[in-house]
Amino acid sequence: MMNAENQVKTGTAEPVQAPAAAQKRRGSRTILMISVPLALALAGGYFWLTGGRYVETQDANVHQARVQISAPVSGLVTAVEAANNAVVKKGDVLFRVDPRPFQLALAQADAGLAKARLEVQQLKAAYAGAVTQEKVAADQASYLDTQLAREVALGAKGVASNTAVDDARHASLVAHEQLDTAKQNVLSAKAALVGNPDIAIDQHPTVLAALAARDKAQFDLAQATYHAPGAGIVYQAASFKAGQYVTAGSPLFSLVETGDAWVEADFKETQLPNVKVGQPATVSFDLYPGHVYHGTVSAIGAGTGAEFSLIPPENATGNWVKVTQRIPVYIKLTDAGDIALRSGMSADVSVDTGHVRQLGNLMP
Repeated sequence: MMNAENQVKTGTAEPVQAPAAAQKRRGSRTILMISVPLALALAGGYFWLTGGRYVETQDANVHQARVQISAPVSGLVTAVEAANNAVVKKGDVLFRVDPRPFQLALAQADAGLAKARLEVQQLKAAYAGAVTQEKVAADQASYLDTQLAREVALGAKGVASNTAVDDARHASLVAHEQLDTAKQNVLSAKAALVGNPDIAIDQHPTVLAALAARDKAQFDLAQATYHAPGAGIVYQAASFKAGQYVTAGSPLFSLVETGDAWVEADFKETQLPNVKVGQPATVSFDLYPGHVYHGTVSAIGAGTGAEFSLIPPENATGNWVKVTQRIPVYIKLTDAGDIALRSGMSADVSVDTGHVRQLGNLMP
């Protein structure tokens, strides 16, 4: 009793629970040593399995269809309806060319059409006249043949002289020649009507040519007022002014069609084994930070950018260095809505390939 009390007083007595607390601490350390590597292994395995599903790139830009506007007809520009950077809708008037030369050409074409129709009517009348002449010549030849036969019979009886018989024979011969000429005239008049005397006037080649000339003149007159082929923004038209003379086919300015936009993302060739057309993609633009838009892979480029460059690289040299190439992938936006996209703006693209790595790939 005294020794125990002295030990308590002097502080040399050991706690009764010390072995149990140490054992508990050792157990916690063991669990921690096992659970942390296990958690890291599970997390690493998860990221490895799903690591090949998404492919991303920041080398992406927005592109919009750019239509080169050129004058369809030659003439003097009288009015410019859409200024540079103006927003236009499909069908809006962009500019006008002086219509007076085309109006005169149309009037001339209308006159040519009327003349062609009149000529065909005259051809029909000529054919009818030729047919009538053929009938008259046939009747005349038949009558003179009868006269010749009568004169020959009378000459055989000694009633008619040889002169009368010769005159009758000559008249019959002339009548048959005139009949042949009349038949040729009928064939010629029929050929002028394309072998069909009953052809409609507007189906005759002469009239068809006149109709085509009239339609061409009318088309040129309509082209004197140029309409926007699509909705978009007028671009590079600052120097296009009224009073300028334009020639047909000469480029004037551009129209950037805002309704036809896509994203061209240049992925490394090592990223593309699992990328397919139709896969979903997300797009974010530097102009709209924090907003994510969706789209689908619409196409994969036919070659690398280097392959279709103006001066392709020549790799058959002694100092060749392998460089990972990039292949364009085209993304069609599905929910861009009314956001203002500008051709060339930067974007970040992520494509969901749906690919999941298999554990069997870890086995040798």
